[in-house]
Amino acid sequence: MIWLYNANIYTQNPKQPVVSDLITQNGRVLFAGSHQEAAQDASNVKEKIDLKGKTVLPGLCDAHMHLEYYALFLQRVDCETDTLAACLQRVNERAQKLPQNAWVMGHGWNQNIWGGQFGTAQQLDQAAGGRPVCLTAKSYHAMWVSSAALKLAGITRHTPDPEGGKIGRDANGDPDGNLFETAMELIKPVMPQQTVAESTQAIYEAQTALWKMGITAVHDYDRSTSFGALQELDKQNRLRLRVNKSIPLENMEAAIQVGLRTGFGSNYLKVGSIKMFADGALGPQTAAMFEPYENSSTTQTGILMMDSETLFEHGQKAVSGGFSMAI
Repeated sequence: MIWLYNANIYTQNPKQPVVSDLITQNGRVLFAGSHQEAAQDASNVKEKIDLKGKTVLPGLCDAHMHLEYYALFLQRVDCETDTLAACLQRVNERAQKLPQNAWVMGHGWNQNIWGGQFGTAQQLDQAAGGRPVCLTAKSYHAMWVSSAALKLAGITRHTPDPEGGKIGRDANGDPDGNLFETAMELIKPVMPQQTVAESTQAIYEAQTALWKMGITAVHDYDRSTSFGALQELDKQNRLRLRVNKSIPLENMEAAIQVGLRTGFGSNYLKVGSIKMFADGALGPQTAAMFEPYENSSTTQTGILMMDSETLFEHGQKAVSGGFSMAI
C-alpha cells in the first residue's frame, strides 16, 4: 500500500471533488479523503509520500492516437512550423547529417498554418540535396515527398489516382509531391520499414513524454508492427500506458475467425475497435463535403472512401463478431 498525503487531489467525484490524501494498492485507489481519515486506514501502508501541496489529477486518456507514429516522430524532423520556409530549413539541417541516399523523414506539417500553401517536390529536392524525403501531414492523411521518393515509387504523370486517394499534380499534370489518403500507400513499399524491435524501443521511450503531458492511457490506431511492439512491451512488463488497440478493417475477417473480441487482453493492453475510414480529414481538405472547400483553387469536395451501404455492411459484420467500431 502507498499513502499519498499533503496534496491537492482532484477525484472527479462530485460528492468529494478535492481531497488531501490517497491510499493505493496494486494500482487501485483504496481510499480518498482527509489526512485524519487516512490515518485510520493506513495500518498496512508500506510507503508514505509527502507531496508538499502539489496537485494530483486523474490520468488523461487520448481517445485517438497513432502511438508508433508518435514514438517515431520524436526521432524525426519536427515539421510543425509557422512557415513553409522554416520547415524546409529543418529538412536541410537534418539532410546535412545523413548519407546521400538516406531518407529524410518528418511529420507534422499543416498547410493551413502556411496560408493554405502546399509544398512541392522541387522545394524538398533543393532542401535535402536530392535525397528521398517523406513528410507526413499533422493529420496523417497526406504526405509531402521529394522527386527522389516519387522516382523510387515509380509515380509519374501516367500513374492514375488510386481508389480513395489523389496524387497532387502541377499545371502540366506532373506529380507535385503531395499524396492524399490512399495515394500515400504508393510510397510506403519503398520507404524504410521499422522492425518490431525498433518500434518496441521507440514506444518504450515515448511513454515518458506522454506521462509528462498527463497521458496514462491511449486508443491506438497504428497497425501490426505497433501491435507486435506493444505485446512485446507487455510481456516484458515495460508497458506502463493502458492501450486500447484497434484492428484495421482489412484484418477484421481474420480477427473474427480466430475469436478475438473488443475488450480481450491484459491489464495494460486490450483489443479495441475495428477502424474504418468513411472519408478523409479536414486538414488536407480530403474530408468529404457537399460543397467545395473555401479558398480552394479547385472544386475539391474531399474524398469519400465508403458509401453508406458499404459502411453499414462492415459495421453489421463487426458488431455481430463482437467488435465495436471506430469510423
